Amino acid sequence: MFRSAVGIFFMTVAVSSGVQAATSPAKEQLINRVLQLWHVENIGTTMLQEPVAESLRQSRSLLQGRVSLEKQDAAMKEITQYAKEFFDDATPIVRGSAQKMIPSTVAPILAEKFSEEELRQIIALLESPVKKKFESAIPEMQSALGKKIAQDTGPAINPKLEALKERIGLKMRAAIAP
Repeated sequence: MFRSAVGIFFMTVAVSSGVQAATSPAKEQLINRVLQLWHVENIGTTMLQEPVAESLRQSRSLLQGRVSLEKQDAAMKEITQYAKEFFDDATPIVRGSAQKMIPSTVAPILAEKFSEEELRQIIALLESPVKKKFESAIPEMQSALGKKIAQDTGPAINPKLEALKERIGLKMRAAIAP
């Protein structure tokens, strides 16, 4: 339902944003289809994920070595909940902004850079069952590779990682100490 609503939104806004004046109706429909399939509005969500994840990493790092493991876990549980609440609150805002900006930013670029035939090819690529099958296999492939890398490099990397964490913790404690 959301995807079809997004499509209607893009078609309505694209027509009112001037894309129609610069392109044929057929090209405009192709651009709108590319936008529906591409889900470019997720850029805003990705932009939110990075600082939230960094805040969680920093929080975890700051707590490590300063409080007991039990307190670390309790604090991180609350901090993670705060981050989730922020993300849940901010996501509709950035998604709405993206949906508002796409017709005046991305659609004209698509119209300028791609012919109708190229847009059809992009649509075929985005709708490809092979692409969907490949994308569905990506998590499994990443997990399998990650496990193998961890097994292969763990003996060499883990002691170095622990030493790094210890050095950082000592430096932080020294910096915080009166």
